[in-house]
Amino acid sequence: MIFQSPGDVLFSIGSFSIYYYGIILAVSCLVGIIISYKIYRYYNPDKNYDRIWDFSAYFLIAGILGARLYYCLLNPVYYFYNPLEILDFREGGLSIHGGLIAGTIALILLAKKNRLGILNTLDAFACGTAIAQSIGRWGNFFNSEAFGSPTNLPWKLYIPPASRPVDYLNFSYFHPTFLYESILDALIFILLLALMKKFAVKIPGITLFAYLILYSCARLLIESLRLDSALNINGIPIAQIVSGIFIIFGSAGIAYIIKKHCKKNKNTIKI
Repeated sequence: MIFQSPGDVLFSIGSFSIYYYGIILAVSCLVGIIISYKIYRYYNPDKNYDRIWDFSAYFLIAGILGARLYYCLLNPVYYFYNPLEILDFREGGLSIHGGLIAGTIALILLAKKNRLGILNTLDAFACGTAIAQSIGRWGNFFNSEAFGSPTNLPWKLYIPPASRPVDYLNFSYFHPTFLYESILDALIFILLLALMKKFAVKIPGITLFAYLILYSCARLLIESLRLDSALNINGIPIAQIVSGIFIIFGSAGIAYIIKKHCKKNKNTIKI
């Protein structure tokens, strides 16, 4: 099966174009919020869960701004000389790690302000984020971006010459890393639902930290194939470095809350 983008523009009205990426991003965000709301409501029926709808827009804005600013910080020279382009979201340039950091901070503040359980809220949104990422990665397909190294596998991705790196102009087919990550994110979502069923009420926070570990492991794998790292440090893509930090943080978080739970209840956890 050969994947080939039909182009990045869905349709145009005069000189104004509607891009596939924007539509897919909007759909992924909406699905993510709906899933997060339903999960929070299911496991916290006595809470004022409707407030999630009230602050979801602030969460999305924080996540998108964080993703954009993080991307710009990884390309400081270009945006130093072109500062107005920082606000040009239509030209692309978003980093999921920046969105995760900013979105998490926003959720903590919003949950606290609206008197919702902070870890309960983060758990629910971890699930919503995973499925949103699975959908959102298809935006990279239409943009012919975020692809991997050359390959002749049956499921290869055709990249037009204008979108190929200079060193790979003679290659036509590449690993569809957008597809790999979309599938992995969907599997992570399923695993997170299983963790929610077991730990959401008993030990909130497990799902959040498990998401950080699982997604970061997937990203480490995907980045080993991709050709478009925004920044390399000593030959290591910055995304892999940040993913490693997330894995350490997630592991420490799980160890801490399990230890705290066992100390409080004077028992052990059965997995």
